[in-house]
Amino acid sequence: MFDFENLVRNRRSIRRFLPTPIPHELLSEALALAQFAPSNSNIQPWRLFLAEGDCIERLREALREEVQTNPRELAPLPPSFRSYRRELGAIVYGSMGIARDDDAGRAQASLRNYDFFGAPMVGILCMHKELGLTDAVGVGMYLQTLVLGLTARGIGTCVQAALTTYPEAIRRVLAIPEEQAILCGLSLGYADPDFPTNHLRVPKQPVENNVSIQGRPVLPAH
Repeated sequence: MFDFENLVRNRRSIRRFLPTPIPHELLSEALALAQFAPSNSNIQPWRLFLAEGDCIERLREALREEVQTNPRELAPLPPSFRSYRRELGAIVYGSMGIARDDDAGRAQASLRNYDFFGAPMVGILCMHKELGLTDAVGVGMYLQTLVLGLTARGIGTCVQAALTTYPEAIRRVLAIPEEQAILCGLSLGYADPDFPTNHLRVPKQPVENNVSIQGRPVLPAH
């Protein structure tokens, strides 16, 4: 139990990777473990498209071209939720030494999303378009299981909503069928230990902000 707690608490979003390739044996172990994730009616709705080597370089180049010729807002959020992104940006960019008012520095750092932060492998996680929110929950449980399985093997990850910004380029390079909705990206590899942001602890909300327990009697205060 304590090992599991440490694993969950010590997971980080890695934003600079070493070029060291991931041993396929470790990758295969984590992928096999993630298959045990629960899903609605056991349909196992996740589809993961992985790229490395020449393929990941083609994908990087395609995304760079899209960013230059067809700039878009990075994974748009509804207005009422944008404050979360601003708060996270202040923390992450601050750890990189980029000031709040350094728009050019922030824009340059944001572009590194499409370089997968230098990771030697990237995955694109998908789900069939005919499926709904209940099945997306199963995909999320698969992703968390995979991320923790990789973390346990010393492999860092970064789940990337930004990679949904240019789905056309991703589909073209990875030959992802149109019936598969692109949900997010996953960069993976060995973390650069000298990059301060890789050691960042992002604050989380208290449990009561997200959880409501109905029907439990209120215990008297002591």
